[in-house]
Amino acid sequence: MQDHITPRRVVILGGGFAGLFAARALRRSPVAVTVVDRRAHHLFQPLLYQCASGILSEGQIAQPLRAVLRRHHNVSCVLAEATDVDVGAQVVHLRRPDGGALDLPYDDLIVGVGMRQSYFGHDEFAAHAPGMKTLHDALDIRRRIYRAFEMAETASDAGERQEWLTFALVGGGPTGVELAGQIREIAGHTLDREFRKTDSAQARVLLFEGSGEVLGAFGHPLALRAARTLRSLGVELHLSTRVTEVDVHGLTVEGQDGATTRFDARTVLWTAGVEAPPIAAALARATGAGQDRAGRIFVEPDLTVPGHPEIHVTGDVMSLNKLPGLAEVAMQSGAYAGRAVRHAVEGRTKQPKPFRYLDLGSAAYISRGKAVVKAGPLHLSGAVGWLAWLFIHLAFLTGFRSRLGAVLSWSVSFVTSSRRERAFTMPDADTSAGRAQSAPPPP
Repeated sequence: MQDHITPRRVVILGGGFAGLFAARALRRSPVAVTVVDRRAHHLFQPLLYQCASGILSEGQIAQPLRAVLRRHHNVSCVLAEATDVDVGAQVVHLRRPDGGALDLPYDDLIVGVGMRQSYFGHDEFAAHAPGMKTLHDALDIRRRIYRAFEMAETASDAGERQEWLTFALVGGGPTGVELAGQIREIAGHTLDREFRKTDSAQARVLLFEGSGEVLGAFGHPLALRAARTLRSLGVELHLSTRVTEVDVHGLTVEGQDGATTRFDARTVLWTAGVEAPPIAAALARATGAGQDRAGRIFVEPDLTVPGHPEIHVTGDVMSLNKLPGLAEVAMQSGAYAGRAVRHAVEGRTKQPKPFRYLDLGSAAYISRGKAVVKAGPLHLSGAVGWLAWLFIHLAFLTGFRSRLGAVLSWSVSFVTSSRRERAFTMPDADTSAGRAQSAPPPP
């Protein structure tokens, strides 16, 4: 334990739910906490799809890390990405946004870096089928969705128009289901009667899932209800299929019988699969820790890396008892790791109890007034499920401003079907226009 002059140095990698709750658990401890993240904001990731679909703004789901932690006087924030760990010297190697290197010593290291999108060995798909793990991804998807309807309006023929009006989503988990429902609402209600040549309600939404049902983690009864709700909205479900090719004009899928089918769609969105970021592999190499197929790090029951009690791994990037990659798991594991460090600083010698996850349930929003919620033996759907979903997300949104803004936006969207956050940019066109405006007049 450090002396009273030099406080114990705690480095937290990741400003997501795990990192944030770890920092909060150390708020009143005599330690110096440094939160490292490659982005300067804390993101409420479960609502990314609502930003992508135009219901919520960026500011309603993302708060500056420094603002969230401003009352934590023992916490500082560093904008950088962890690239490696020297466990012998107890130093984290960082890369700043400008490419510069930075070394950060630690006495305790809490890793909560989350996961990133996985294309199952086909990274070439990413150019045509963006995932949705970051705020940048959500804004890119918003641009692609609303641009598609604009392009359909000026299509040269019916075939091209239908390509623009076809949206393909790969992955039938919560994100895929939620996005599919939102796109159908946009097409059938939000954009209704806004176009002169295009009937937005004719848009096709295709949802591809490798297993035999959507929302399989919610259990068979809720999966059936979700599928029924999606079909009633007009979403076309293609189950037990595997995507084999994606390009600018659509995708090719393979069914259970081995037959391949081509689907023309100008908008393909990837919501299937995750993998650990490179720092997880670097930490595993440095410590000798094992990793699962997705790159998650195997941890002890107290969330420490085997042989390294000074390193805790939390949230989505940890592998323990097949815990799911949920925000609630990240919150609880981050808080647990923070308390473990606090107890060590306070000189408690008693062995901490193993981490135990309290399952508060899972929820997925499908459309206005319709959601599915699973909390232990309690299964909710329809309007009751939607009310439960609303309560859960309001309870965990960071900051009063975010909660109030979300309530107002949800109220407007629910009552009027409108979406206030529909602005999107076209980078190439905007850059060209800017250059033309700033160019000097011809002689």
